[in-house]
Amino acid sequence: MTNRVVITGYGVVSAIGNSPEEFWDNLKAGKTGIGPITHFDAEATGISVAAEVKDFPFDKYFQKKDARRMDTFSLYAVYAALDAMAMSGITEENTDYDRLGCIMASGIGGLEQSQKNSQALLKGPRKVTPLYVPLAIANMATGNVALRTGARGVSRAEVTACAAGANSIGSAFREIKHGYADAMIAGGAEAAICELGIAGFANLTALTKESDPTIACRPFDKERSGFVMGEGAGVLIMESLEHAKARGANILAEIVGYGNTNDAYHMTTPSGIGAENAMKLALQEAGVDASEVDYINAHGTSTHANEETEAKAIHNVVGDKAYVSSTKALHGHALGATGAIEAVATVQAILNQYAPVNAGTKELDEGMTINVVLGEGQPAEINFALSQDFGFGGHNAVLAFKKWTGE
Repeated sequence: MTNRVVITGYGVVSAIGNSPEEFWDNLKAGKTGIGPITHFDAEATGISVAAEVKDFPFDKYFQKKDARRMDTFSLYAVYAALDAMAMSGITEENTDYDRLGCIMASGIGGLEQSQKNSQALLKGPRKVTPLYVPLAIANMATGNVALRTGARGVSRAEVTACAAGANSIGSAFREIKHGYADAMIAGGAEAAICELGIAGFANLTALTKESDPTIACRPFDKERSGFVMGEGAGVLIMESLEHAKARGANILAEIVGYGNTNDAYHMTTPSGIGAENAMKLALQEAGVDASEVDYINAHGTSTHANEETEAKAIHNVVGDKAYVSSTKALHGHALGATGAIEAVATVQAILNQYAPVNAGTKELDEGMTINVVLGEGQPAEINFALSQDFGFGGHNAVLAFKKWTGE
């Protein structure tokens, strides 16, 4: 016997907003959060733009000492989690916190801490901060969220590069579905816009050198030239349907499927076969025919390697009817957080019955027959949606969401 799993809350930190309302308003308007890099002088890297978090409301949940005890990616994770918990209405009065779990993702963890402390090490080993390890390790998004929320149930971290955020949500879904938890806090967080992060991806020739923010990220466009680094966090609160109903929760959507595969093909280049298989697995678990998919939030990194294989995978599995957009053109590619941020976007697309625009894209590359949302977003009947993300190492994660109809 398995449980149905519903979503009762979400939180987000991103380049286009640090609240669900602001995030959706900018997503619907197609307003990009990409702009000049301000975190450091990036001129020497040859990269000029990123999707930085702006006006982070630190004082809402934190004190000055928190900034010394948590790296930025952990601060983002905790903020999004607390917002999500507040929306869901989960408390110790209505939930057994021994059965409230937490799975958070990060692709890199505290990269800026590694950069700073590597520089400090050159002056001598005692210059390395005693808190370096707990500040930097990727599992501390999970650890810090659990500390702040009191979640004592299932707990681990997903580190699968750019698929990690979606993997964490999929893993949490399964924990509830198979009865190991009543509710889960799940998502991802990243803060890697620093010299080391930008230089590393730039030297891999993965980042765009475009300086115009409006066309820097243009997924599926024939002129796409690389991804734009983003940062932030996304968190979903998921519960068994029985638990949510018992406490009178406001149900937002249902998560009905999860596909997880590996290409076993190349370190950084996708094969497309693994993506196809992950999509099929998500649909199979959901019990949804491919023809019923109304919207796909694509991985869409604005790189030639990704879109060539992803467009083919979508065509082969779902066909060319479903609306497709990559919201990375607005909030950037936030690595291990991106799948979680996009899951929030997908849930909001279902709630608002609106397919966000695939911003920046002017002309689709040849051979891409999929129904990419161009020009502006549009009202759409969205009953079933997929959110998919793929990561270095061949990781593929696809989530299937369903509109909540009260049944």
